[in-house]
Amino acid sequence: MRTIGRDYVAAALPPRREDGHKGDFGKLLIVGGAVGYTGAPYLSARAAVHSGCGLVFLGVPQCIWAAEAAKCVCAMPFPLPDDGARLSAEAAAPIRERLRGCDVLALGPGLGRSAGVSALVHDLLWETEQSVVLDADGLNALAEDMSALEARRGRTTILTPHDGELARLLGVSLDALARLDRVETTRRFAVRYGCTLVRKGHRTLIATPDGDVLENRCGGSALAKGGSGDVLTGVIAALLAQGATAEHAACCGVWLHAQAGDLLTQELSAYCVTPEDLVHRGLPLAFRALVP
Repeated sequence: MRTIGRDYVAAALPPRREDGHKGDFGKLLIVGGAVGYTGAPYLSARAAVHSGCGLVFLGVPQCIWAAEAAKCVCAMPFPLPDDGARLSAEAAAPIRERLRGCDVLALGPGLGRSAGVSALVHDLLWETEQSVVLDADGLNALAEDMSALEARRGRTTILTPHDGELARLLGVSLDALARLDRVETTRRFAVRYGCTLVRKGHRTLIATPDGDVLENRCGGSALAKGGSGDVLTGVIAALLAQGATAEHAACCGVWLHAQAGDLLTQELSAYCVTPEDLVHRGLPLAFRALVP
């Protein structure tokens, strides 16, 4: 098992051409949001912009589109069919249309749970040829039928579960998961499904489809707040859209996210750091420490 450190991230970070334009730095589509969960897609979109992505599109339910449009001045929100609270299965067609011009789909932040959401998630996993980052309720929908993940073998897929979500994906209780070897369980999942698995928690693990496991040793309790995972999804997806490999995007994203929390903890304390602080202040500090 390798350790992710500053040298690894500095070497793996996607380069930026001084004469590049927005089209050179990736096009990302984030799909998420529901009534009561307007913050999650907003945080993911802002984090993606703050992580260098050239163009960030944000597909949300029609019922919350106005709220997202008012907040997301750096990303491009657009409305999708919903059931009055969450996305409906009918959103698949317009999402696929928008994806034609994008490099990466980030699916899950704030989606909520319903039969329509589950149908949508499985449809997109089966049909999307682009790279996918799956998080939050996207993972919960996947847990209902893992065949969609099996079908994506050979296509880039990054999953970002915490242990509760991973237990659901494995079909075991959280107590049972805790009794299993953490490294080996993470490795076997990634190999079994041909995906990159980011197992979030204290000392986050990243496993590749080839069976490599990397460990991140920075980060602390400043990140233990609702919304922090949505920020991480945006960072990983942005790096992937800029041309990083799945391993590099996952590892760099995890390390930068953790460093953002650590740097802000020194100034604000772990009690006071918010997910918005991570986006607006922490990520710039973390990137700045890598880029002279």
